[in-house]
Amino acid sequence: MNNFSKIGFVLATLGSSIGLGHIWRFPYMAGENGGGAFVIFYLILAILIGASMLMAEMLLGNKARSNPLDNFTILNNLNKLPPNTPIQDHNTTDSKSGSSLMWLGFSTIAAPLILSFYAVVMGWIMYYLFYVSFHLPTNINEADVIFNEITSHSLLWQSVCFFGVIAITGIIVGFGVKRGIESLNLILMPLLFIIFVGLLVYAMNLPEFSKAWAFMFHFEPSNITTKTIIESLGQVFFSLSLGVGTIAVYAASAKQNENLFQSSVWVVVSGIVVSLVAGLMIFTFIYHFKGVPSDGVGLLFKSLPLAFNALGGSGAIISMFFFVAVLFAGITSTVSMLEPGVSILRDKCGFSQIKATFILSLAILVLGFLVILWANAEMELPLIFGQPLFGVLDSITSSFLMPIGMLIILTFMGWKISANHLRTWTPYLPQWLFVGWLWILRIVAPAIILIVLASKYFDIVGFINGLLA
Repeated sequence: MNNFSKIGFVLATLGSSIGLGHIWRFPYMAGENGGGAFVIFYLILAILIGASMLMAEMLLGNKARSNPLDNFTILNNLNKLPPNTPIQDHNTTDSKSGSSLMWLGFSTIAAPLILSFYAVVMGWIMYYLFYVSFHLPTNINEADVIFNEITSHSLLWQSVCFFGVIAITGIIVGFGVKRGIESLNLILMPLLFIIFVGLLVYAMNLPEFSKAWAFMFHFEPSNITTKTIIESLGQVFFSLSLGVGTIAVYAASAKQNENLFQSSVWVVVSGIVVSLVAGLMIFTFIYHFKGVPSDGVGLLFKSLPLAFNALGGSGAIISMFFFVAVLFAGITSTVSMLEPGVSILRDKCGFSQIKATFILSLAILVLGFLVILWANAEMELPLIFGQPLFGVLDSITSSFLMPIGMLIILTFMGWKISANHLRTWTPYLPQWLFVGWLWILRIVAPAIILIVLASKYFDIVGFINGLLA
């Protein structure tokens, strides 16, 4: 597999995580979960365990250098050899030797599930790009009408745009990891950053910026609920693409002497910055144009077009560039979500890259079309556990499959792989930092994940409040 350059690996991983996870999902999740309480828990979890978990998955992929299913078996075989055994010696680390641990990679199924509804949102952006290029809404009510028309009624054009997103993603993956993804990210990530900085400066000069700041950073203990904690951890996993094989696949294409700690810190810090900037920017515009912060998945689509309209004649041009940048930032994420499944079909079934991409894309198209049908008001399909299919897939992946997948990786890397091997593979870590990282891998991160997962079924927050009362 082709190696990423150092900047290419960081940008590819950034593209996988930043996409819509930070720009679209973070603001609407913060709006729906009490603002400050959600943001504070997200920051604590991202800083405390996010970088450590990201590095663990990077190390798994970088040393095994295979697909997400075979990584565990290969690294387990390597663990039986002396720590200094060359990683390149795949005669001794082959996935077919020793007992298979392929089942440990089951959470990889989350990637195509996420892609099935994520690409639907990307289709909204593509549709919105053409729509607002000719007509920007002038008030929040008009923005509501436009968004609802796009997501609940325009079945044909939603489907066409969704198909377009999957087609673009498939073409890029068909070119292979390095050639397609690195070239895309080297151009689009800086463009998105420039537009974001400009919009933030504009937002900071509006009187409602202070209100947005208070909403995001004022910590109100009464707003802490079990749901807030679960969703904040889910956001960490979703925004960093953890536990579904994406990071491992990219790390397999990074150089073997890559400083994975440095890369993981860059990704986490950059992601946090983008999330906070997106939140401050969007909530400022929401307050300025009399919108509602808890307006759900449509927050991005209702607030920013109003801000662009307020800029006058240049607004339409900036709007077009913004949605183009977000569209392609999202494409970097869809590419990363398609690649793990393609690598499995390629390695396990003997398919070519193009054939594997086509088969998996076809399956995602079918599931994504069902997501669109469930969201269409005219179809009147029944809710599933009180949610449309979109919400069900989001909950299953971000609140269950991704945490479980990461828990497996943490247990495997922290307890199955010897500390001597881990130390040999991470020469860039000072001893004190290595000990701290190993402690987080073995104890802290698994404990937090288990407690949060338990909170889904038991009201732990209520129990603690009862003890303190």
